[in-house]
Amino acid sequence: MDASSLGDMAVESTMVPLGTSMPEFALTDVNGHQVESTDLAGRPALVMFLCNHCPYVRHVETRLGEVLHEFADLPAVGICSNDAVAYRDDAPERLAEQARRADWRFRYLVDTTQEVGRSIGAACTPDFFLYDAHGRLAYRGAFDASTPGNLVPVTGDLLTAAIRHVLAHEPVPEPHRPSMGCSIKWRA
Repeated sequence: MDASSLGDMAVESTMVPLGTSMPEFALTDVNGHQVESTDLAGRPALVMFLCNHCPYVRHVETRLGEVLHEFADLPAVGICSNDAVAYRDDAPERLAEQARRADWRFRYLVDTTQEVGRSIGAACTPDFFLYDAHGRLAYRGAFDASTPGNLVPVTGDLLTAAIRHVLAHEPVPEPHRPSMGCSIKWRA
């Protein structure tokens, strides 16, 4: 897919202030099991806003799985906050297919009320929020510099570096590059 076919759907993440606490949540994953924010407490954790239909997510999905395999001890969850009625490719069964296709081993959650996406400040897919062991936001931003059509290799270097800093109990050097992707499909 080239950039011209992406139209005007690209938006950047909102760059939520660093130090913001992870909101409490309880969501069901694509297999029907409940996951709570307390399951991520007490250690660094990654919360990602993803979906199946977005070309920006599809562009990085395989490498995202590989990066997170490298950090198997890092609690990570993907959340889809999109309106799955309007975007059927983002219905739970299609998200489960995506997780299998991309070899994602993290829990993939469905935010049917869209409250979690709004409370965290998610704006686009993909959108990454890395929290420290105290549940405070340490990194928000891009996976890497690659986007569909820009010919930059998909490496995951920005997120990988952020994870390494957080696991070493170090601040992630700023500035953080905003993530770019499809806007979250909020219901009216």
